[in-house]
Amino acid sequence: MSKLKYISWNVNGLRACIKKGFMDAFHDLDADCFCLQETKLQPDQIELDLPGYHQYWNSAVKKGYSGTAIFSKKEPLSVTYGLGIEEHDQEGRLITADFGSHYLLCCYTPNSQRGLVRLDYRMKWETEMIAYMKRLSEEKPVILCGDLNVAHEEIDIANPASNHKNAGFTDEERSRMTELLSEGFTDSFRFKYPDKEKAYSWWSYFAKSRERNIGWRIDYFIVSNALKAHIEDAKIHPEIMGSDHCPVELDLDLD
Repeated sequence: MSKLKYISWNVNGLRACIKKGFMDAFHDLDADCFCLQETKLQPDQIELDLPGYHQYWNSAVKKGYSGTAIFSKKEPLSVTYGLGIEEHDQEGRLITADFGSHYLLCCYTPNSQRGLVRLDYRMKWETEMIAYMKRLSEEKPVILCGDLNVAHEEIDIANPASNHKNAGFTDEERSRMTELLSEGFTDSFRFKYPDKEKAYSWWSYFAKSRERNIGWRIDYFIVSNALKAHIEDAKIHPEIMGSDHCPVELDLDLD
């Protein structure tokens, strides 16, 4: 049996996070794969010494914005960047690693933003993303992780009523997550903890939201249904600081 520990973390600027304890968290978690979102850098802007890890970066064309990275102990068979659609591949939002038994996707879903000015664009992105995941899943199981910028159900957000129709909790975004799950995928945390309340992965910097645990669960590990039986645990690490998000974890036991 092969046990795997995967971590996903929106670091909200890796250079800033490094000054706030990123390396301590990295070593303490000791994951097989770290998937980062919102790295906000080009690889040549940082020297990151991670012995034993292969590094893969997808940076936005615009400097200091968005970006994803995968650090993996095992070298993937192949790595691809983006969706292969020019409109969607300017912001460094997706890395796909082929590990033979499964695909691992590190994703930073576009935020619909204040006033929902990017909601239409985000819906186009999600349509392509679901189609992409369906194509991959015809070959082998898929693990999608990252900041998906949506709290799926009311249990996933501290104040559902006052946030209804706000970015990340619109009917459109939530229904798109429902659509993804209906295509043969499972939200690993809700699979393990269907009724767990007040389990959040992001908190606003305003009004001491984190201290009060007024948060949102918008960071996920979504897995092909074929992997459901292999989920040992799914965890959220609110005790780990350094970003307005905390790391989330998936523990798998693969045959």
